[in-house]
Amino acid sequence: MLRIRWLLTVISVFLIVGIAGPACPVALAAEPPWTEIHGQHFSVITDAGEKRGREVALRLEQMRALFGTMLMKSRLHMSVPLTVIALKSDQLYAQVAPIRQGHPLTAPGFLLQGEDHNYVVLNLFEEESWRAIAHDFAHLLLNYNYPPTQAWFDEGFAEYFSSVRLTDRLVEIGGDPEVSPSAKDKLLGSQPQPRSLGKSLAELLSVPVWLSMTDLFAMRHDASRDLEGGHHTLFYAQSWIVMHYLLNQQKLPEAGTYFELVQNQKMPIDEAILKAFGMSPRQFEQAVKDYFGSLTASQTGPRRTEARESQVAVHQFPTPVGADDLGATVSQIPDADVRAVLGDVMARIPERREQGTKNLRALAAEPTNNEAAHRALAWDRIQNKDFDAAAQELSSAAELNPHDAWVRYYLSVLKYRMAESTGQSTQGLANMMQDLKAVIDWYPEFGEAYNMLAMARVEGGGINSALESIRAAIQLSPRNEQYVYNLGEIYVSGKKWEAARGVFEKLKTSSNPQIASAARAQLQEMQFKQKYGIPMQRPKPADADSNPAGTRESAAAHETPASKPETVESETPAGKAPATAPTGAIQFIKAKLVSVDCSPAPAAVLTVVAGTRTLKLYTSDYKSLTVVGADAFSCSWENRDVAINYRASGKTGGDLVSLEVH
Repeated sequence: MLRIRWLLTVISVFLIVGIAGPACPVALAAEPPWTEIHGQHFSVITDAGEKRGREVALRLEQMRALFGTMLMKSRLHMSVPLTVIALKSDQLYAQVAPIRQGHPLTAPGFLLQGEDHNYVVLNLFEEESWRAIAHDFAHLLLNYNYPPTQAWFDEGFAEYFSSVRLTDRLVEIGGDPEVSPSAKDKLLGSQPQPRSLGKSLAELLSVPVWLSMTDLFAMRHDASRDLEGGHHTLFYAQSWIVMHYLLNQQKLPEAGTYFELVQNQKMPIDEAILKAFGMSPRQFEQAVKDYFGSLTASQTGPRRTEARESQVAVHQFPTPVGADDLGATVSQIPDADVRAVLGDVMARIPERREQGTKNLRALAAEPTNNEAAHRALAWDRIQNKDFDAAAQELSSAAELNPHDAWVRYYLSVLKYRMAESTGQSTQGLANMMQDLKAVIDWYPEFGEAYNMLAMARVEGGGINSALESIRAAIQLSPRNEQYVYNLGEIYVSGKKWEAARGVFEKLKTSSNPQIASAARAQLQEMQFKQKYGIPMQRPKPADADSNPAGTRESAAAHETPASKPETVESETPAGKAPATAPTGAIQFIKAKLVSVDCSPAPAAVLTVVAGTRTLKLYTSDYKSLTVVGADAFSCSWENRDVAINYRASGKTGGDLVSLEVH
């Protein structure tokens, strides 16, 4: 009877708590606190406690240091801030992970790259989850710390790097990175994701015939088309073993010579291989094959690790960063801020965007009114060119935290994008420069902040300071061709014609069609610009629609309270006024040339369609018009793809500056 009474009492308590729980917060179990580990190079946000957070921070610091050691870089840059989110819950990870073939990503980690912010998300439910992002992390570091190379180099290095295994004391690297999946095919509450494992890289290289070195080095590769497990190809296998050979035979300097010959001196690949490596392409291929044979033949001992199961020798050495070297501070982070960060991550994943923005809107509304959610929504609005809504979100964020560097950065991006979209001058230019200087003080390696500051300075007349800023942006992100293009434009604005010509000559063969087209147009117009002083104009997307004047004013109306007006720089010689350029900024579009009307010869009117807009563009003398892609202007052109530089006059008209016919 006593036992029965005790059971009834327990059941009654559970019933009371179950009924009263939702109305009584005290009865609910407290959520585990979120911890933020502030490291020297990035932050780790986790719900798994300080110890696990420090372990994650250490592993990424070790990978970063290993990258520098491998490529002989004493100083590394991270030109976009990086935040690591380490989740102990398998279910929470499944809610934010990208969708692949209808199911959440099975790999226990992923990296999201952004122009403003990079995120790494890890599932701590799996062991060594950080290994899942090693390949992408290598690409990220290459983008910020290594000059442009060819596809085989980048993918080969990333594959080699992804074989890394780390402990607090040792590094092991060099095994076959594709010998087995790095993650288990399961997430709680999800179905197994179908995947094709394919052959390991060592197995692929066991075939008698390889791609010729000339063909391998000439291949263009679009990594964005790779699916999970899609690295099981001969291209990846050969790229990996060539990089294995270069790194462990100390031949990276020769590789640097090769890229100088191919990319800067435009030497054919065969000749460049011979001159750089002292071997013909066939001899070079045989040397790599012999090296691969020596690696596989040396494996006779017991298979103690996953890497050794690949039958490829691995290398071990002390870690460049130990636990005692990890300088970090620890703080607690509010749950609402973490939910805003997770909402921001989801909003950047196409298949998660709808739910992510919904979560952010809920956090931005009362009673939460979370500043981080307002910022994330502002970035989403900027990406979708909803500039009015972005300005409102930033205004709300600034009211909550007027000194937040992120708010000042996003406000600068808003002004920059609006000027880029409309082709008009930047509103609130002095405040924008002040904000960007504050952002750089907060994060001195922010490449895009330097780029925007450079363009703001040149608009304000500060050519020399603009050159200083754009060179800093290029140093922090040497593969960003838009920064290089902007350098050329600044040279043009400063009438440094030969320097500008050198920049555009390199860019005219870019794999980015918009950059290449704009560079070719600049080269064709160089003589015209030298004679008439046409002002610079950065290339903009072909579908950029002009915004009403009221939209442009909205950015200036929402200055952060911390911003103080700054006098716009002027570097014109003392006693001389700046040269007066032709009125109206030049705009760049790609369009369809529908028809040409030459009835008012030598004048002509071109009817072009760009997206949903139809424009009438005028030239007073088509015989003197700068034309690219054709020997001469033709009045019979119709239904031709064209790239056009013009000065707008109203919403549907303008004056032609140059025409490129495709």
